[in-house]
Amino acid sequence: MKTWRFGSLGIGALAMAGATLSAHHSFAAFDMTKEQTITGVVSRFDWTNPHTFIWVDVTNDKGVTESWAIEGMSPNYLGRRGWSKTSVKPGEKITISIRPLKEGKTGGMFIRAQVGDRVLMPTGTPTDER
Repeated sequence: MKTWRFGSLGIGALAMAGATLSAHHSFAAFDMTKEQTITGVVSRFDWTNPHTFIWVDVTNDKGVTESWAIEGMSPNYLGRRGWSKTSVKPGEKITISIRPLKEGKTGGMFIRAQVGDRVLMPTGTPTDER
């Protein structure tokens, strides 16, 4: 029978890896009890791991343009549901429903979006009408 021994460095590394994985998959930053809708113009679409981001310029009620960062699912997840890196393009007008950040900053977690006549859903193809 083999016995494995971990020094304090090994145990510390395992503990840190577990904490990092746990924190990465947390929704703690978002207010999961609220849904907010914003409308603006796409400035950038980051098709990157571990999460996609849609950057939207939104004019607030004071007439000031704010940059909103909307976090989406991974490219792998979205790609298997019909999305691609060109599903959202800079310059397009977009209306997005999000779970807002708890701290009140300009950002949130993607729920669904409307771009022209296309409805974008994370759980279906980009033209899913659910």
